[in-house]
Amino acid sequence: MNPISQRLLSQQLICPQFSSPYDVVEWMGAMQAQEYRMMRWAVGMRTRKPSAKAFEQDYNAGRMVRGHLFRTTWQLVAGEDWRWMLELCRVNALRGMTGWMHSNGVSIPQAEQEAIQQIFSDYLSQNRIALKADFAKAVQEKGIAMDEQRLSYHIRLAEYSGLLCSGDLFPMKPSYALVEDKLPRQNPIPRDEALALLARKYIRSHGPATLEDFVWWTGLNISDCKSGMDAIQSELIEERWKGLRFFRHQDSRTRGFRSGTVTLLPSYDEYLIGYKSRHIALHPDHTHRAHNSTGNFWPVILLDGQVVGNWSAPAGKLRTEVFHPEAGISQEVLQEEISKYQMFLNK
Repeated sequence: MNPISQRLLSQQLICPQFSSPYDVVEWMGAMQAQEYRMMRWAVGMRTRKPSAKAFEQDYNAGRMVRGHLFRTTWQLVAGEDWRWMLELCRVNALRGMTGWMHSNGVSIPQAEQEAIQQIFSDYLSQNRIALKADFAKAVQEKGIAMDEQRLSYHIRLAEYSGLLCSGDLFPMKPSYALVEDKLPRQNPIPRDEALALLARKYIRSHGPATLEDFVWWTGLNISDCKSGMDAIQSELIEERWKGLRFFRHQDSRTRGFRSGTVTLLPSYDEYLIGYKSRHIALHPDHTHRAHNSTGNFWPVILLDGQVVGNWSAPAGKLRTEVFHPEAGISQEVLQEEISKYQMFLNK
């Protein structure tokens, strides 16, 4: 088994199968979307013809939405997946939210939540989308004094209650919309079916992966994750690699990898953050180049799936640094990847 080449294929980082950003997000299940601008490249680079405009169109249409789901962090998911995924992670998300509020000495009574969410709802009924500043003004106009941190908690609670999701795509700041206006209505999915669907989405897009990887990615308990994996057991192929038990989907691709492949991976990308252990793609000596101890991830350069450098694009000017002493990156191939990123921004 070659986990590197198979993951590159599963994650659509080489030989991508999809043309639209929506198809990529639906395939991936949930994509880390911590960085509001970088998430666009994370999706675009996995399409056959990367286009920032195509991403914006699918995002504004509600075909994919951004919000806080698994591990209580920012993620992109397909619009039709939002409701059932929220049901799976709501209890854990609220528990984590309560813990953060408590550590900051904040307590929000239920009556206050309902009053503020009514203000959000009333504003969006008249305006369709809102920035955080719009919510702040609407709350202030009702004679309610509220600092920015408390308002942020209210917005998050409104997400978890099923009221809010992402609105239209703005250059720098996220916007919000009513779930009922933005997303199609759907019948609830039984929890056991939702767990199976989540496991299928994860293994087909992230495999080969371990059960521990799946538990990490979801933030759910091991019992729920095992139930989801067991439900699709007939679809899985089990393989051992260096003493670890990996699973891949029966429909996964194993051919298409070509040596010398260079990839400009955005910060917080699923290729690294989607697994509990990242040693397969990231040598321990270079961990500090990809992320720090507090969970901040940076853009990295991959050579054949291995992290060998960093890149950034301050003020639109792309810079690269290869730190791996033995990385024989073809400058021609690297320039092709840089051009691909620049074309994405302009298409």
